[in-house]
Amino acid sequence: MQKSQPLEFITHETDAPVDACVIWLHGLGADGHDFAGIIHQLQLPENLGIRFIFPHAPKRPVTLNNGFVMRAWYDIYSLNDLNEQDRAGILSSEAAILQLIQQQLMAGIAATRIILAGFSQGGALALHTGLRFSSPLGGILGLSTYLPLSKQFDNQQLANREMPVFLAHGRLDDILPLSLGEMTRDLLQKLG
Repeated sequence: MQKSQPLEFITHETDAPVDACVIWLHGLGADGHDFAGIIHQLQLPENLGIRFIFPHAPKRPVTLNNGFVMRAWYDIYSLNDLNEQDRAGILSSEAAILQLIQQQLMAGIAATRIILAGFSQGGALALHTGLRFSSPLGGILGLSTYLPLSKQFDNQQLANREMPVFLAHGRLDDILPLSLGEMTRDLLQKLG
């Protein structure tokens, strides 16, 4: 596993004793505050003991945006050609998310009670990390996203083959084409 700096994050816990965790990863250029407001919109029952963690991606130059420095889980060279991807950045951010998961495990939350969620680039990292995690997680939620480094998944043993994965993609998303979401869906179905 690659070394990574610990991430700063926002956390919110329900009033009930915590026995589950949702780690929600924001999209390119946003930060953890981007989805923190979703907790109240979910209208969850008061007796659910859930910890929500909204980490902030590190700041880095993003090639797709003319090298502008912004919060990004990894550099994006192009959305038209996914053959060249920032493998080092993806693995570094994966290591940081694995640290968050490990902290939750050490706090007594079972892996099957941890969900990785994310939007766009955050969803990509959630898929990449969750599918490769060594034990079954509770699930993955990916919104308007794709699976980075997907060609490497053909040759890997997926630890989370049976884990629930929910993918949704906006038909009018003008940033991340629906075709990338469809390719991800097709690959996950092929892998079982």
